[in-house]
Amino acid sequence: MHLEIITPEKKIYSGDVESIRLPGAEGSFGILNNHAPLIATLKQGTVKITDVSKKTENFTINGGVVEVLHNKVTVLAEA
Repeated sequence: MHLEIITPEKKIYSGDVESIRLPGAEGSFGILNNHAPLIATLKQGTVKITDVSKKTENFTINGGVVEVLHNKVTVLAEA
């Protein structure tokens, strides 16, 4: 699936990923390939990404919104 993490200043990540762990407003949750459509609010915390080559990256956010649709994940974040 394709992930984009966008802040008001710039795009901080764009690429194909295997899994994503997000700090949801109601608790942490994960997204895998073929996830059901979703829109959720995010709280301050760490976005953990595992890309298709099994490399992990972490990004700290101060909140935001995530949308999942047709294997495309868009995170609009305050960084």
